Amino acid sequence: MALTRGKIVKANNEEPDEIEKQISQALLDLEVNSDLKASLRELHITAAKEVDVSEGKKAIVIFVPVPQLKAFQKIQTRLVRELEKKFSGKHVVFIAQRRILPKPTRKANKLKQKRPRSRTLLAVHNSILDDLVYPAEIVGKRIRIRLDGSRLFKVHLDKTQQTNIEHKTDTFKSVYKKLTGKEVAFEFPEPYL
Repeated sequence: MALTRGKIVKANNEEPDEIEKQISQALLDLEVNSDLKASLRELHITAAKEVDVSEGKKAIVIFVPVPQLKAFQKIQTRLVRELEKKFSGKHVVFIAQRRILPKPTRKANKLKQKRPRSRTLLAVHNSILDDLVYPAEIVGKRIRIRLDGSRLFKVHLDKTQQTNIEHKTDTFKSVYKKLTGKEVAFEFPEPYL
């Protein structure tokens, strides 16, 4: 039991569910058997979720602690490749486990310190989007407000990463919708000078 708990550290010592145990085990196997050993030794995850994508496909969202995100991103492309092999073609994405603090009200704000910008709803949603599309870079955003008042976020990604990421845009779309409730469309516009 201690072995499968090795790679997952949950808040309040909760028990990990099946998916989280499987991913924890897969990360342990990779640490033991592959050349990622040195970079994986210090890292752990906080949670994992399965999200339904189109036509019965599923994607795995792995949540990591914010301080370790940079270290995960260094090895992310190889880690994703290995995990996708293990979980038979399910797309794998890494997202930092961030906290959204409520908007301060007049009553509640007497004793507490000011809410940092990084804990606001908008900042967290933007960061989730950045984590989601990594290693591609977001080069622009447009918000299209439809006649019925609903919003569509158009996210422009770096054209150089199109071949690596294009097949995953549906996954990104449904994961972002599940996590934030916002609709998003990904585009690869021609770079203009």
